[in-house]
Amino acid sequence: MPNPMISRYWPQYKWSNVLSMIKNMKVQPKRCEASFQNRLAVITGATSGVGYHTARKFASMGARIIMINRNAEKSELVRKELSEAFGTSVEYITADLSVLADMQRAGRELAALERPIDALIHNAGIHLAKRRLTSDGFEENFALHYLAPLVINALLTEKFKHDKAGRIIFVSSEAYRFAVWGLRLDDLQWERRRYSGIKGYGSGKVAQLLSMHLLARDLEPYGVTVNAMHPGMVRTDSGKDNGKFYKWYKRNVIDKYSASPELSAEALYYLSAASELSRTSGVFFHLTTEEELAPPARDIAAAEALRDKTAELLKEKGVTL
Repeated sequence: MPNPMISRYWPQYKWSNVLSMIKNMKVQPKRCEASFQNRLAVITGATSGVGYHTARKFASMGARIIMINRNAEKSELVRKELSEAFGTSVEYITADLSVLADMQRAGRELAALERPIDALIHNAGIHLAKRRLTSDGFEENFALHYLAPLVINALLTEKFKHDKAGRIIFVSSEAYRFAVWGLRLDDLQWERRRYSGIKGYGSGKVAQLLSMHLLARDLEPYGVTVNAMHPGMVRTDSGKDNGKFYKWYKRNVIDKYSASPELSAEALYYLSAASELSRTSGVFFHLTTEEELAPPARDIAAAEALRDKTAELLKEKGVTL
């Protein structure tokens, strides 16, 4: 079935957007030396890769940390390592953020905190070569990249409004561009189309970016900022559960030419702590360089339609945001 969004987005595409992305790949991230002493950072997916190095960076700057991770044993090892190395408070919530019940439980635990959340970094992610459904029946990219942050943010909205402070950051990806014609609201779970790993990943990231715009708009009057960033081409465990060819390609090509995730951690810390960004919201950054999004990821009408469709899907599961 033809995608009706082609005629909508095709006239909006421009080569300068792509050229800017290529140019930004060569720009080193800005760094921030400001302390985060006794301020709270919440980071999802913090036992490896970008999340781990981000937690380590924040801990080194005096932050109190709450990690949200799937694996309790790995979480305890990271907690012990960081608290001993930097003498700061490190805690964790064990939750599988592809599961609705765990998304809700994590969100409620954070909402019950008496202190403000100064930085909330939605980092947990996945890359799949084949379509895979969660226990709730959602395509896993859709669940982990889009639904999990959405549910957690919804449960924290009143807290952020009350505290009138905080920065929310989505760890996104330039791979959102592979969803060239945006989302198919009539097939968000890839039931009617042949699944593509890169397109599925891109679609999850487009959905995430669309939700960023609406959340930024809702929280702007309360002094809370909401942004997204591409973490650069860095070595991570993403795709470790894929097939043999992808593992070989990742090990011998992707990782060989990728930088350390410490690069991403520096960028995330800058976006979370730099005073000059205290009022910047609804922006996509390539590391720390502001970048215009491609048409499908800046479509507010599509964002609102996705919000309504998501509410229907969640209601079917007995969840109301």
